[in-house]
Formats: sequence, C-alpha cells, structure tokens
Amino acid sequence: MQTLPQDAIYRASPRIMALADWIGDPVSAADFPETRLRWRNDRAAAGVGLADLSDDDWVRHFGRFDPLPDNMPGPLALRYHGHQFRVYNPDLGDGRGFTFAQMLDGDARLMDLGTKGSGQTPWSRLGDGRLTLKGAVREILATEMLGALGVNTSRTFSVIETGESLYRGDEPSPTRSAVMVRLSHGHIRIGTFQRLSALQLGDEMAQLVAYCLANFPGGAFPDAPHPAVRFFNQVVERMADMAASYMVAGFVHGVLNSDNMNVTGESFDYGPWRWLPKWDPGFTAAYFDHQGLYAYGRQPEAIHWNCGQLAVALRSLVDAAPLIEALNRYPELYQQAMVRRWCWRLGVEPRGLDEDTALIGACEAAMATGSLGADAFFFAHRGGRGTFADTAEGTALKAALEPYTATDSSHAYWADTAPQAMLIDEVEAIWQPIAQSDDWSALHAKVAAIRRMGEAMGQRPQPQGHELA
Repeated sequence: MQTLPQDAIYRASPRIMALADWIGDPVSAADFPETRLRWRNDRAAAGVGLADLSDDDWVRHFGRFDPLPDNMPGPLALRYHGHQFRVYNPDLGDGRGFTFAQMLDGDARLMDLGTKGSGQTPWSRLGDGRLTLKGAVREILATEMLGALGVNTSRTFSVIETGESLYRGDEPSPTRSAVMVRLSHGHIRIGTFQRLSALQLGDEMAQLVAYCLANFPGGAFPDAPHPAVRFFNQVVERMADMAASYMVAGFVHGVLNSDNMNVTGESFDYGPWRWLPKWDPGFTAAYFDHQGLYAYGRQPEAIHWNCGQLAVALRSLVDAAPLIEALNRYPELYQQAMVRRWCWRLGVEPRGLDEDTALIGACEAAMATGSLGADAFFFAHRGGRGTFADTAEGTALKAALEPYTATDSSHAYWADTAPQAMLIDEVEAIWQPIAQSDDWSALHAKVAAIRRMGEAMGQRPQPQGHELA
C-alpha cells in the first residue's frame, strides 16, 4: 500500500461500498489536459488527516483521482431521482461528479469527498460533465461565507484548473475549466430515496435507512415504531434547522429541488445563489425561477415540501401516520431554530420562544423600513451602531431589545468600518482579476476576511443531538 504524508487522524472508512451494487455506477475521472492547483483547504483537510499532503500528491488524488490509501477502489456516480421545480424527473444522477473517498474525522464522524466537474458519467445526459473555473470560485466564496454565518454546509476542499475551454450560455465563453472536490458528511439525497421508491426497491430502501441511522448522528427517538420513522424525524429536524440558517444568513440557495437536499441537513451544490442586498422576501437567485418558487421568503416552505416527498418515499417501509406526525413537527422546529440562530447572530441571549419571535419581527420591520440587508443590520447592532430609532420601527426594535442580555462582541471585527458581505458585485470584482490576469489575491484576501468574521461570530448554536458540522 502506498504511504501518504498524513497526520494521525487519517482513517479511511469506505462504508458506502456496502451499498455500491445499487446506489451508484463505477466511473472514471476525465483525463484533463492539465492540473493546476488553485485552492487547497488545509483547514478542512486537517480535520480528516490530509493537510500534510504535498502539492504533487494533492493534485494526484484530487485532480487525477488516484485512490486514497485503503479507501474506495474507484469513484461512484450516485443514482437518484428528484422533483425539479415540483416536476418529477426520473432521469437524474451524478452527471458531472462522483463520490470517491470516505474517512473519519477527529470526532469519528463519517466524511465524504465528492466532486463537481470531474467528467461525464452515465447520468450526464447531454452535459459535458465539466465545471467552469468561475463556478468553482463562486463555490469557494459561498461555502466560506455560509460556514462563517453558522450554516451547516459542505466545504470546498480543492479546486484544480484543468486546461479546457468551456462554452456556457450564462457567462462569457469560452471560459476556463476546473474540477472541484467538496467535503461533506454524506451525499445521500432525498432524491436517492425517491428513486428506490419509484423502482420499488424495498430491501435497498431499508438498507439505506440503516446506513443513514448508523452514520449520520441525530436524535435517538426510542419510541419510534420503525427505523424509517426514527430516520425521518432526524431529517425533519435537520432540514428545519437548515431552512432557518438560510433565513438568518440572508441567503438564497436558488435551486431547492429534492435532488439538492442532503439528508444530513447540509447545504450543498451552489449554482445561482445570492445574498439579499436588502430585506426582501420575494428576492430570487435563479434567473429561470420565473414564479419565485425558491424566493428567499419561500425557502422554509420549499424545504418542508421536500421533506414531504421523503415521507412519500418512505411509505414503502412504514405506515403514513407516524411519518405525518414527524412531518408536522417541522413548523415548530423551524421556529425554534429561527430564534436560536437569530439571537446568536444578533448577539443576545435568548429569552423564550414567544418573546424571541416578537424580536425577530421587530428586526425584520426595521430592516424593511431601512432597506437594509441582513449583513448590514446585524453588524450595526453588534458594533453598537444600530439604534434604528429614527423610525417608528426602529423605536419598536429598541424597546424590544431592552430586556435582552448581550453576548460577547469584543472581537475587533465588530469595530470594522463595514461588515463582510457577499453581494453579487463583489463576487464579480473578485473574479475579474482572476479572469484577466490570473491574480488570485482578492479571493485569498476575501476568504481570510470571512474567516475572521467567523471567529467573531463564534460557535454556532446546535440543536441537541445534531453535532454534524
């Protein structure tokens, strides 16, 4: 066996191979013309024992996809179905990505390495299986910002430029290409279960439920009448928390299809994302979302709807009643997550569900009146700048805040002149020097600034029993 430079916590654990006969298709990565290392996330790599890899070995494993020691023998392009803008599509699957390694982190949690832009698979349909370099840069920015704002997200682990010219209808072409690796707790989607249900693969469905229960920590639910019910309760809790995290971050995912819903509750797969420039529930991220189905203010309902599709799929294993009961927990769980996360970002100690919910309403009214985005609003409050008392809404917010106890805002970030944000104009400004002169300094400076903001924010609040991130 080949020996890698690695620290003591690299522990290969390719558990998905037990499902390999039916969960995916063996594939090979594309043979790229070149592999130029552009991004290595050593902070993420340290958590799985891979930060000591040399650049040459990094490129060999994450650009050429030589197997990691004792890990999966080769990549698997996962199979799934899904609802896309509420229309069922059975012709899905990993069309430009695959899962190629699993390992344990320092807390013995299972982690996956998966790709985007790694070449064509049986599920590529008419696609070329590639990723633009700009798309990879956007994913770095999205995952770094979301992670700093407490969202349970995949992490952009590696980006390698591949030397191909790509043509895309939604950006200037030809454009540069890349292959990206993301680190996640898993890549099992709601659409994975939908496929098994549609094909009436009951034994495989039961195996997948058991796999998720064994590998994705969550509430115990000892009174659940069936493993599928225990699993579904866990997913509902995770999804409610993910929905709240988007709202508190002021983030719009853009494409909340059921094939983009990871049952771990991790946000992932960033295409037409945006952050709110101002508080606007109707704001959409995807130019093709003509009906506003996944607008900012509709995201909690969209995620709830996707949970319902998982419940329908699990009906092949268990009666509907306990699944409906679990699904009906979502609104309350979402509201609990909202107040927990809102108070965390606002920098105050929670006082109680009703009082905290009223505080959120006062904050939203002040933002709407002042045409403020979430980043500016929360930063102003934490930095002592935000009385907002020159309007009736601001006066009401000041009164609502009076009984609250402030948490620590001593980090130097709160004294900065402006908050870190991720509006589209800045994203384009970061990309331009890369496109024009191969200057990556703005990207690296932005990532450093975002991580500093994350330090100021501190550890995000966790729902009890769901320590996934």
